Amino acid sequence: MSGPLSLEPGGVEHDTLAIRLADRRRPRRRPSWALGDDTTLTIRLPHRGPDEEAVNALAAELADRVGPAVHPYEVAALLEAEGLSTSLIKERYGHPNLFSLASALYERVPRTFPEPAPGPDPWRPDTLRCLLRGVLFALPGLAYLLTAPLWNPGAHAPALIVAGLVSWAWGQALGHRAHLRMATGPREAGRTLLIGAPVGALVATAVAALPADGGPVTLVAAAQSVYLAAAGVLLVLGRERLLLAALSPLTAGAAVLPWWEPGPWLRAALPLLALAATLAATGLTLRTALAAPAVPDARRPRPLWSLPYGLFGLAAGVLVLLEGRQEPYAVIVLTVSMGPAEWLLHRYRGLSVSALRAVATPAGFLLRSAGILGLCLLAHLLPLLPAALLTGADPVPLLLLAAVLWTALLLQAFGVAWPSAAICLAAAGGAGTVTLLRLPPGDLALPLCCAAAALCLSACALRLLGRPAPHA
Repeated sequence: MSGPLSLEPGGVEHDTLAIRLADRRRPRRRPSWALGDDTTLTIRLPHRGPDEEAVNALAAELADRVGPAVHPYEVAALLEAEGLSTSLIKERYGHPNLFSLASALYERVPRTFPEPAPGPDPWRPDTLRCLLRGVLFALPGLAYLLTAPLWNPGAHAPALIVAGLVSWAWGQALGHRAHLRMATGPREAGRTLLIGAPVGALVATAVAALPADGGPVTLVAAAQSVYLAAAGVLLVLGRERLLLAALSPLTAGAAVLPWWEPGPWLRAALPLLALAATLAATGLTLRTALAAPAVPDARRPRPLWSLPYGLFGLAAGVLVLLEGRQEPYAVIVLTVSMGPAEWLLHRYRGLSVSALRAVATPAGFLLRSAGILGLCLLAHLLPLLPAALLTGADPVPLLLLAAVLWTALLLQAFGVAWPSAAICLAAAGGAGTVTLLRLPPGDLALPLCCAAAALCLSACALRLLGRPAPHA
């Protein structure tokens, strides 16, 4: 040795790596807080062990990713992905291996399970398209405004009303069937519309010929039926802008009426020009749809599936007709509101999907669904109140009828067609019978029947749509 070895306790040998021989005597048990067992051969580094400050700093840095872990092994995988080697873990954090450090981090960071980031709304509505559809529902009425001096609409109203009701019912059923065929392919939907639309126009014209006694008004009913069939095709296939362009002659003719008298020839020519443009647009649209490749062995939906949609169209037409007898301007307001009503149908579905992420119990979802239903109904009815007052109409029947139509359309959007059709048919049958036979309560029959129907439809909507399953 180069120098004397200090034999005093606490010397320099305790500050360096020490090699000591074990005592041959039987070791005695030492308390758990002891720093080590000096009775065995040990190799010790001074002041080594978990570096609590470094581990705490790492836990704070990785807290957002360690918190959602359900087992320390997940934290170990995270550390390995971060590139922490065993040597680095020993030197920097004082832990013997990866799993020891992962367990320490798992114990330090409280468990958190954040909700996933909200995805895009699959039911986000096209606001411009919905508003445009509401305008397109009302624009054909300008044809009656232009042609009114050429004939007596009041005397021939029954023929046009009957034709309109048949066209409305047929169009609802045909539109549903076309949408079902659209799931197979555009060619199949185009073939359905190509066959169904002319048949509907023929049926409506034939029915209108009965009250018209085969007179000239049958031609007017035929033109109305043909337009409704062609416009229905364009609306089902999403060609709203094309239909708006086809109706531009009507818009231009009605716009100049307050300042200029167009004369009988223009009054008759402008609606016919709009009808011809609509037929041409329909032909081009169907040609494009039929050019798509056919789907082999495609199954056709049963006609019975579309029957309740047609019955609802008939019932809705009767209810609107009964309202129009008393408040014709209110019907125009109601027709235009059907565009925003479609927008609210999409919003209801989007809000319901969001409610699935916000609640954890069926009771909570039912409560949230009831609030969404009430909010959408309120948003639909509130704008109709000042519109009814501006037209001088009684707002109560209009609001109740609007609630019936929107709630029924909501149920139909989820495939619940027969309950909504049955309730609307009962309301239309009751109010129509009282009005036709002049039974008490007279004019109160429509609001009473609509109020009852609205309550039944709302209860049905809460019962069937207040569960998470239809929205999943």
